[in-house]
Amino acid sequence: MTSSEPSPATRSRPPRGLVGALAVTGLLAIYVWAIVGRGVAMIASGEAVLVAIGVAVLVIPLLVVGLIAREFWLAARVQRMADTLAGSGELPVDDLPRSPGGRIDRDAADAAFAEAQRAVEAEPESWRAWYHLAFAYDAAHDRRRARAALRRASSLFSG
Repeated sequence: MTSSEPSPATRSRPPRGLVGALAVTGLLAIYVWAIVGRGVAMIASGEAVLVAIGVAVLVIPLLVVGLIAREFWLAARVQRMADTLAGSGELPVDDLPRSPGGRIDRDAADAAFAEAQRAVEAEPESWRAWYHLAFAYDAAHDRRRARAALRRASSLFSG
């Protein structure tokens, strides 16, 4: 085993956050099942008002399932992109200087962001550039734009 290969203990662990995501998804599945049951019961009553409410109630589980599926799909794509970048030695490295409290130095984050933004401007159709920009946004604590950049990278990724 070379020094770049993960240890057997590291390889056997699930990805960070996966257990929590699956637990929350399981709880949401129970919620969706309960809501669907209530919606179907309302529709089965035959009363016009309850039928209308029952149909409206069934929209909520559809939205929940759709949003969860979208997030898991994005997570899988981001992991494939990370694997591709890791294979070519291009995975972003978190080497920005930090304060004693662990916060990333703002000036260093801004410099890294400017570099990543220039790369996207130079190659706007490069999923790699967008992926790196997403992590620069994250270092700058702009999670909303980081997710948007990851979604853009995912849409450009063909692997």
